[in-house]
Amino acid sequence: MKKTLLALAVFAAAGSAQAIELYNQDGVTVQLKGDIEVRYKKTTDKEDNLKQEIDDADIGFDTRYQVNDDFQIGGYIEYSGDSSDRTQGTVANGNTYVGFYSNTFGSLKFGKLDTVMDDAGIGNDYMFGISSFFGDDLDFGGEEAVRYDYDAGAFYFSLGYNQDEYNNHVYNRDSYFDAKVGARVAGFDFTVFHGQADVDGASVAGTDDISLTGVEVRYGGIENLNLEFGYYATDLGYGDEGDTFGVAADYTMDAWSFSFGVSNTDFDLASEEDFTAWFVNAGYGIAPNTTLYAEIGGTDEDNTETAYGFGVKAFF
Repeated sequence: MKKTLLALAVFAAAGSAQAIELYNQDGVTVQLKGDIEVRYKKTTDKEDNLKQEIDDADIGFDTRYQVNDDFQIGGYIEYSGDSSDRTQGTVANGNTYVGFYSNTFGSLKFGKLDTVMDDAGIGNDYMFGISSFFGDDLDFGGEEAVRYDYDAGAFYFSLGYNQDEYNNHVYNRDSYFDAKVGARVAGFDFTVFHGQADVDGASVAGTDDISLTGVEVRYGGIENLNLEFGYYATDLGYGDEGDTFGVAADYTMDAWSFSFGVSNTDFDLASEEDFTAWFVNAGYGIAPNTTLYAEIGGTDEDNTETAYGFGVKAFF
């Protein structure tokens, strides 16, 4: 899954996602999950025009087999038909994995899936979040992934590992590891992320390693208001390093939600242009799990202009 730094949440005003239960008998359950998003978008590129996109069109089946009161075994398969797949005339196979689930010991998954760094990010943007930390090519996870998650409420952590023996990743990475650890206390949620990839030296300016580190702080102790801070660092080798600081907030009022975010990115290389990025949006939960939204965003990079867009998304 590819995403920008400030692009991870769905507005609470739209309601909580509830999968559709298709089957439940003799300790076997099958649930249907999905999401759809259609929007019109004009980017910061001065030459770009407002155009329609199908950003999400996913459907997944989650099957679980109850072994005992604590333990389940299951499988998940997802299909995607968003704009990138539609232009190729195909429907892509999304996350597909086997999972082991324990109420006591957490979950362990094997297959094609998103690993831990895919969870990183702050804010409630739809289209114009920060892209400096997670570039379009730095997708996390893959077809040979393993992921473990444990959450005890006040404390949580996750581990992810991904091989690339089929050389499918853009960086021809030999292996990839990521992790997070976090704690929740007095309305605060603190999370530290780290990812490390060993890559083919010829792929990224001769470097053997790519590292990504993030620190996030969230505060939800004020009714209807969420405040978030993030610091992110990348090291792509040969002095190609960058630091990003970001803040974001969202406020919910009945079916409405209002959000904004701003960030500053500083590169070590003189050839890279430092910049500030921002977004502001509003969403309206018109029905359960369904949101109408509009957003504007921008950056102070050269030869850019204010971006804007609007759309609708729904999930179950």
